Amino acid sequence: MENPAKITAIAITLNEAQNIEAYIESLWFADEIVIVDSFSSDDTVVLASKQPKVRVLQRSFDNFSSQKNFAIAQAKNTWVTFFDLDETITPQLAEEIVEKSKNSTAVAFFVKRDFYFMGKRIRYSGLQNDYVVRFFNKNHCRYNENLVHETLEVNGRSENLKNSLPHHTYKSFDAYTAKAHQYSALQAEMRYKKGEKPNYYHFLFRPFYRFLNQFVFRLGFLDGKEGFILAYVSAFSVFKRYVNLWLLYRKIE
Repeated sequence: MENPAKITAIAITLNEAQNIEAYIESLWFADEIVIVDSFSSDDTVVLASKQPKVRVLQRSFDNFSSQKNFAIAQAKNTWVTFFDLDETITPQLAEEIVEKSKNSTAVAFFVKRDFYFMGKRIRYSGLQNDYVVRFFNKNHCRYNENLVHETLEVNGRSENLKNSLPHHTYKSFDAYTAKAHQYSALQAEMRYKKGEKPNYYHFLFRPFYRFLNQFVFRLGFLDGKEGFILAYVSAFSVFKRYVNLWLLYRKIE
């Protein structure tokens, strides 16, 4: 099935050899695929470069917003998709995107993500209503300046797509915690630039409240052991954020 509308699919990558081929195959509807790679040490670039319609660029990673805005600027077409490689673009979702590209007046489309952790679908923990923009008109959208947890700013009307997006963020426990630590470091850098200084409130109360909010108030306990682990790692990442911030002020690596 070919799509008469012109769509560019974009992704940023780092060591995604195990996912890159399936990701590219799921983008049958794209006219071109742009991969911006952060100098992967595995076969990500080799595998991606072998595929038709794929253009691979390499750029040193500075932060998520900058990397994503650079990738968007490389798109030849007005309409773009921007999925993460741990997200599964189902045939139903792909077909819906094709139809919207031809018939809708919206400039951005939100997709509901179904979060999977340790092989289990997480239905609570505050993750059950996770909507993200994954298809948009690049002339009306740009990522904000946040170094992490960046948000696509939309200038125009948006819609929600009907089909959801499976999100398999878990590769291994070490990989998951490493990702959380990376986000903590970037968040600390953002707060350092704003002049925020950590104190006992940040070290003691903020991690405790994150765990309480996610595991109790947002019903994470209904997700079982996986919900507990998610809440615990999330709380520790908050603690790590303020440790990193404190280290920045102390000039300690």
